[in-house]
Amino acid sequence: MTACFIFWGETVSKAFLRVSSVDPKFIKRSIRSVSSVSRSNRLWERGIEKLGTNAKRLDHKDWLAPNEVLKIFKSVRDPQMAFDLFQKLVRRKDYKPNEALYTILIEMLASAKKFDAIEELLTRMKMEKCKLSDEFFRHLIKLYANIGKNAVQAVNILYRMPDFHCWPSVRTFNSVLNMLVCAKQYEMVHEVYLSASQLGVAVDTCCFNILIKALCQCGDLDAAFSLLQEAPKQGCRPNATTYATLMHGLCKSGRVSEAFELYERMEREVCYPDTITFNILISGLCKQGSVKQAMDLLHTMKLKGCYPNSGSYQALIYGLLDASDFVEANKLLSLMVSKGIFPSFLSYKMLIDGLCDMDLLRDVDAVLTQMINQGFIPRMGTWMRILESLFRGRTCEDASRPSC
Repeated sequence: MTACFIFWGETVSKAFLRVSSVDPKFIKRSIRSVSSVSRSNRLWERGIEKLGTNAKRLDHKDWLAPNEVLKIFKSVRDPQMAFDLFQKLVRRKDYKPNEALYTILIEMLASAKKFDAIEELLTRMKMEKCKLSDEFFRHLIKLYANIGKNAVQAVNILYRMPDFHCWPSVRTFNSVLNMLVCAKQYEMVHEVYLSASQLGVAVDTCCFNILIKALCQCGDLDAAFSLLQEAPKQGCRPNATTYATLMHGLCKSGRVSEAFELYERMEREVCYPDTITFNILISGLCKQGSVKQAMDLLHTMKLKGCYPNSGSYQALIYGLLDASDFVEANKLLSLMVSKGIFPSFLSYKMLIDGLCDMDLLRDVDAVLTQMINQGFIPRMGTWMRILESLFRGRTCEDASRPSC
C-alpha cells in the first residue's frame, strides 16, 4: 500500500512538473476553451428558460396544435437551438411537421449559413412526403442565391422540385433565370432555359425578356434580335420591357439611331412605350452629345402620356453638364426641385464646379443652398473650388480698381 502511495505521489509530481513547463499562454487558451463550452451550456439553459413554458410544452404529453408549435419556434432566435428543439419535436407521435414550420427553420438556418442542416431537413421532407408549395421552393432558391451565394445549388433546387411532387411555376422558373443573369452565369442561363419542357414550364414573354437581357449584356445583339423574332412563334407577344431592353443594348453600343428605328417599330406594332423606354432614349442621345434632341424627346413623352421621373431629368442634367452648358443645367436643376424631384450629389458637385469656372458666384450660392437643404454635405474639394473662385473674383476686382 505504501508503495502505491509513493508511486501515486511521484506521478502527481511529474504531472505538476509537466504543467509547470507548459507555456502559460497554452494554459490560458485551455481555460478559455473550457469556459466557452460551459458558457454555451449556460446560454442554452438561459435560452430555454427565456422561452419558458412554451418550449417545455414540447415535453408534455398533451396534444400540440400546429399554431402552438409555430408560436414556439417563432420565439426562438438561435438557429442551433431551434434545430435541437425540432429534433425533440419530431419524436412526438401526435405532430407531423408541415411547410410553415420548415419555412421558419430554413430561414433561421439560412441566416446562420447552415446550409448542411437545410439539406438534412430537405431529406427528411422528402422521406415524409411533406406537401410543399411552389412558393416554398422559390423562397428556398432565393436563400441559396442571395445568402448562400451558391447559384449552382439554387439551380439544383429547381431541378429537384419534381422529386417532392411539386412542379415549378413559370414565375419560379423565371426567377431562377433572372438570378443567373444578375450573377452573370450566362452558360447556366441557356442550360436552365433548355430544361423548361422537362420541368413542365411553358415559357412566357418575361422569360424571353430575361434571355434578351442576358444576350444584350454579353454584347450579342444579333442573337437578341433573333429571340425577338422567335417570341411570337412561341405564342409570346413582345412588350415594352422587351423593346426597352433591346434599346438599352443598342444605346450602350452607341447605336442610338437603330434604337430609334426600334422605337418606331414598337409604335407600329401598337406596343406603347413607357417612361423607362423614353429614359433610355434620352440617356442615349445625351451620351452622344445630342442634348437638344433629348430635350425635345422629353416634351414628346409628355404628349404620349408618359410623365418624366427623376431618371428623365437626371439624364438631361448629366447631358448638359457633359456639354458644359452649366446655365441650362442650373435652370433644369431648379425646375426639378420645384417639381419635388431632387438631383443627385454628383449633379450638384459637377454644377458647382462648372459655375465656379464661369465665376457665377451668385448661382453657386443658390445651388449650394439647395444642396445643403436636400441633406447633402459638400466635400472639401467643393469648398476649395468655391474659395478659389471667390478669391479669383476678388483679385480681379482689386486689379480693375484705379490706383490713388
